[in-house]
Amino acid sequence: MTELLNSIGQQAIAAAQALAQLSTTTKNQVLRAMADALEEKTPDILAANQEDLADTTGLEDKFIDRLTLTADRLAGIADGVRQVANLPDPLGNIDRGWTTESGLEISQKRVPLGVVGIIYEARPNVTVDSAALCFKSGNAVILRGGKEALQTNIKIAAVVRDVLAAFNLPQDAVQVITETSHELAQQFMQLNQYVDVLIPRGSARLIQTVVQNATVPVIETGAGNCHIYVDETADLQIAEDIIINAKTQRPSVCNATEKLLVNAEIAADFLPQITAALANSHVEIRGDEQTCQILGDQVRPAQPEDWDTEYNDYIIAIKVVHTLDEAISHINQHNTKHSEAIITTNYEHSQQFTQQIDAACVYVNASTRFTDGFEFGFGAEIGISTQKLHARGPMGLKELTTTKYVILGQGQIRE
Repeated sequence: MTELLNSIGQQAIAAAQALAQLSTTTKNQVLRAMADALEEKTPDILAANQEDLADTTGLEDKFIDRLTLTADRLAGIADGVRQVANLPDPLGNIDRGWTTESGLEISQKRVPLGVVGIIYEARPNVTVDSAALCFKSGNAVILRGGKEALQTNIKIAAVVRDVLAAFNLPQDAVQVITETSHELAQQFMQLNQYVDVLIPRGSARLIQTVVQNATVPVIETGAGNCHIYVDETADLQIAEDIIINAKTQRPSVCNATEKLLVNAEIAADFLPQITAALANSHVEIRGDEQTCQILGDQVRPAQPEDWDTEYNDYIIAIKVVHTLDEAISHINQHNTKHSEAIITTNYEHSQQFTQQIDAACVYVNASTRFTDGFEFGFGAEIGISTQKLHARGPMGLKELTTTKYVILGQGQIRE
């Protein structure tokens, strides 16, 4: 373990102990001040972001999109911080309580996780979201972003730390690791002495690297090979509107839809309709054999690997299925447990889909793009968990807490 990480870890633990004692009123005042400061310092943050954007050689467009900040995006990020301030404080809540036969009064209450580590790519919004959510939930946070966003992350963290100092709070509640070597990242993943949980945010490759190499407990997030299934009973105009939104509104993010399944009964009518709509947004279509038969040269034949690929681009793969059971089977075989949707007017079909699809979020007649902490009313999110322990789906304040049992007695001893 390097001296740098040792120091960062010790400072984080000390800060976390102080944060756990703060009142809700104080935390909300600080968060609102952070939001104001982010807006006031917008020119400085955008200037730092331009430094990072000055050299994007070799980066894909989707990567650059996530890295890029604008005044409007920063305003939205600041609004997210204010929403976090407006949310109920989860700390101290009693999940349950009871009295045992021996007269012990037992309660299970919400407490912070402690020190949260975040490893992420070129996503400056993660820096703010993580700082706000961790602060409100009483956790210190250590941030290790990608080198491509280093100057932006440093500036954002400086703004947040200045606000903490103005309230006489430990600045080390939010720390950015500025050394971007893979060796240090590997050591960070094994910083069990100081870090209570590690959350990766980014590509499937990054997430799997963390999962496979970390000794700190990991909450797996992110990768989104998301599907929409258009049932034979679907309203086709609603289906078109949802698919266009889910695929084209922001294709670089994990909740964008990558695969479209269409029931064979409506395929001949609906596929030309949706193909024309997708063409207006310059979406490349890859199709299975039946899709190719219907659409001809408007579509490229899909390869086996297409069904498992998260494109994060203006690409979609289409498959014709003959039954709801076939659609569910295909999705459960190829999805990443993120977000799946059915478009249908059949209640029984919608219920079967929601019950049998294995994913964090399952939609009926809505776009997968809503899988987002902000859209769910969480103000922001620390990530979208695609695993089943300890959290699943968009992770807000409650997911950044754990529980402890408090037991009150009057001198009881066990016989």
